[in-house]
Amino acid sequence: QVQLVESGGGAVQAGGSLRLSCAASDRPFTVLAMGWFRHAPGKEREFVASISWRGGNTKYADSVQGRFTISRDKAKNAVYLQMNSLKPEDTAVYYCAARRSGNGSDREEDYDYWGQGTQVTVSS
Repeated sequence: QVQLVESGGGAVQAGGSLRLSCAASDRPFTVLAMGWFRHAPGKEREFVASISWRGGNTKYADSVQGRFTISRDKAKNAVYLQMNSLKPEDTAVYYCAARRSGNGSDREEDYDYWGQGTQVTVSS
């Protein structure tokens, strides 16, 4: 069982930046593709970004393309989400997810493990 712990959420004004972190409890270098999803009030949970185990392949939702960057540190079993130019519509609970595969995915059902989530609030 892999446990995921997110950190780095908070409140920021529009145009600001935040960096989310997610640490996985499994052994370092375990093959885990990682992803970030978010759940805003009144909406379905949606895909934000994913990264392959090797880190060479990334994918982004259209709504965050060019503003968010996903990266990882395999030695630390950690994944990060750098969020720039934040907008009020980015307000949501952000979840880290991991799947026992080398390839990332934009589908929730492909992920095996989920974190508890971290709140991001962007004010106008």
